[in-house]
Amino acid sequence: MPGHRKHSPSRPSWRCPVCGILWPCSAAKLRLLAEYREDRPGLLTHLAKVQEAATADLTTLHPGVALPDLTPRFVGWAETR
Repeated sequence: MPGHRKHSPSRPSWRCPVCGILWPCSAAKLRLLAEYREDRPGLLTHLAKVQEAATADLTTLHPGVALPDLTPRFVGWAETR
């Protein structure tokens, strides 16, 4: 759909370009749950890889600043559903 923006992460900030909040936003979480509906291990593997990329980007973006644990943000929400 023309003009439709996806709730995909804007790198290197890892914010949603549509919502402006930390990614994954609610819309992204719903999309991911639907995409991996029959493959929870695949979803968790995908999210762990995304978390690695986010950690690298955010470490570069904010050198010398200790990052919080990103696991709840990227993987934890999918483990508990």
